[in-house]
Amino acid sequence: MELSLRAKDIIAQINEGTTKLGDLRKVANDIKKDHELALELWSTGQFLPRQLAILIMDSKQLSQQLIDKLDCNIEQHDENERLKLADWLMANQLSKDKRTISLMETWEDSQSSLQRRIFWYYQARLRWVGQTPPPNSEELLFKIETRIGKEVPEVQWAMNFTAAQIGVYEEKYRSRCIALGERTGLYKDEIVAKNCTPSYLPKFIAIQVNKLNR
Repeated sequence: MELSLRAKDIIAQINEGTTKLGDLRKVANDIKKDHELALELWSTGQFLPRQLAILIMDSKQLSQQLIDKLDCNIEQHDENERLKLADWLMANQLSKDKRTISLMETWEDSQSSLQRRIFWYYQARLRWVGQTPPPNSEELLFKIETRIGKEVPEVQWAMNFTAAQIGVYEEKYRSRCIALGERTGLYKDEIVAKNCTPSYLPKFIAIQVNKLNR
């Protein structure tokens, strides 16, 4: 795709070494919603222009077909960028519109690991944003218990995170979520930076519940 002068000017503002997420949001706020420009930025294949593109997309134009195309493009990035783009798309676009939320809810068994990750990460997000947990925790927890050991790492993390949020916000499932972490041993030996919460379920749940009870 031949880039417009506007797209080129915007890309020139973005510096891989110094641009932060807050800077991208300021640029996006100035642009507002511009789906055509978003697709131009996306076509560059570059990480920061794609992050900015996600912020200015029109969620009403995000069909399953287009999402599948974005998914394939995201797969071309390294692991760190790939997961950031997928999570960024979920948080800034897919979770903002009832129609795209309905799409996400069909991705539990998607052939795309990124779409399965988004399904589970969205379920977790429904809980940690502070609202009343949806009534599907029992069903989700059963599926996590039976499937998490067979999933690819990027989906495992999101399933584990969902179990963590269920354990934190729903006391009746807490011991079950802790037992899941003890059984799987996922992230037990993970080393995290200071002030970061480890992903190992027993530790995560204990730390977050303690924060809620302060």
